[in-house]
Amino acid sequence: MWPRVPRPEDGGVNEIIAGLYMSPPELLALLAAVALVVARWLPPAARPRVTIAAGAALLLSAIVLSVVGIRWQVLPVLAGAAVALPFAVSPLLRRRTGRPVRRARWWSALPGSVACVGLIATGPVAAWAFPVPVFPEPSGRFAVGTRVVQWSDPRRAETFTADPRDRRTVVVQLWYPAGKSPAGTRRARYLGRTEHEARTVSDALARGVGLPGFLVDGVARAHTRSVVDAPVADGGGRFPVVLFSPGSGGVRTQNTAWAEELASHGYLVAALDHPYDSAAVVLTDGRTIRSRTVSTGDRDKDTALSAGWTAVRAADLRFVLTQLDRLGRGEIAGPLTGRLDTGRVAVAGHSMGGAAALQAARRDRRFDAVMDLDGYPHGPTTPSLHQPTLALTQAITPETDPRYLPRLTEALELNTATSYRLTVPGAAHLTFMDGPLYLPPVPSVVGSLGRTESPRVVAATTLAFLDTTLRHEPGDLADVLSAYGDLSVQHPGDSG
Repeated sequence: MWPRVPRPEDGGVNEIIAGLYMSPPELLALLAAVALVVARWLPPAARPRVTIAAGAALLLSAIVLSVVGIRWQVLPVLAGAAVALPFAVSPLLRRRTGRPVRRARWWSALPGSVACVGLIATGPVAAWAFPVPVFPEPSGRFAVGTRVVQWSDPRRAETFTADPRDRRTVVVQLWYPAGKSPAGTRRARYLGRTEHEARTVSDALARGVGLPGFLVDGVARAHTRSVVDAPVADGGGRFPVVLFSPGSGGVRTQNTAWAEELASHGYLVAALDHPYDSAAVVLTDGRTIRSRTVSTGDRDKDTALSAGWTAVRAADLRFVLTQLDRLGRGEIAGPLTGRLDTGRVAVAGHSMGGAAALQAARRDRRFDAVMDLDGYPHGPTTPSLHQPTLALTQAITPETDPRYLPRLTEALELNTATSYRLTVPGAAHLTFMDGPLYLPPVPSVVGSLGRTESPRVVAATTLAFLDTTLRHEPGDLADVLSAYGDLSVQHPGDSG
């Protein structure tokens, strides 16, 4: 079911209510503020009771919010209430002191009331435009656990630094099928293991797209559907593995809704932070590594740079697969020992991560399937792919890079296995990650599918592809995929 209204025990009194984009204390403050404005227009007998009740509710909500944290979206509500409060309370004080109560004429009071209502209404509008994301409840039979690991590759020097002793290090987040956790178990934060990490990453992501950090501060507050270090599910045998590389400047958690959905259906999802490429990577020793991948504005130079960065990412993916194989065989200690099926592995990525997935699969036949989520194929298109491949794209428009579709088509036509290219109507580039859950619903930015439909479409299409290619489940994959958009199927030898 996508989505479910969160339970209070999931995240406390400040949990955001799905569809309303505000928490119970915030809603209480909103209703109290509106009541203070309306009180001015009520009959004299009802005015005192409404004013006192609204004032008490406003005070209670303000106290709670000061403890759990006030979002900037609530400030206009509190400001509107502060402006309305003196006008609502003043007649009550005059009546208690015996002084005559003179009510302003309606035509002189109306502009002030309208101004207060307008200020108060700014709050829920801002909460709707920049919400704390509420993650869809996974639809599979498993609960979802998550944990973060950090691995260094002793065979690879870090090419982004001058120190020859510096080894390439990656941070990987795992989502896996888990057993049920007790009611009230705190769910994992979205952007990091701690509040500090989440805010560090959130600020870095905002700066990367030129937004002030406070606009998306709700993202750092979000909790997901996963439980940190939850016990691994007893049933389900060994789990097929899906590796994921985020977009340029993206982070390991950018496709959390997708990862949790796959894990609930019995897959192990491993998403990477790529240091010096991801917006911000917080290491276990507390250091924060920020992105150094900056475009020059020169098309040829940027093409070469992107190819180089993609190659680094592809090497990261191959290294992580080796580590997961060691983990599955018990060479690395962990609760997932013996539960990973590294004989059934898919590699996926969004944007530049999709290009990295294609490159990793070209170089490493251990990857059995490939998923490119609207990624331009940076780097060489040879050697040919030999794995079933799914490419999800947004609609091709005159604004689309004219090189994109020919490059992608070439990569798919050279594949010796069947390839699928699905163009999703209403999708934008950020439709294929968590962006629709917390960014303003502007079609050119996040598409027009909506906050519920966007993650559902991405999960349904990729899950159908994985079930067919890794689990060999029966059914017509092309028929399933074509229900979600314009499908093109490239069978081996079709280009000839």
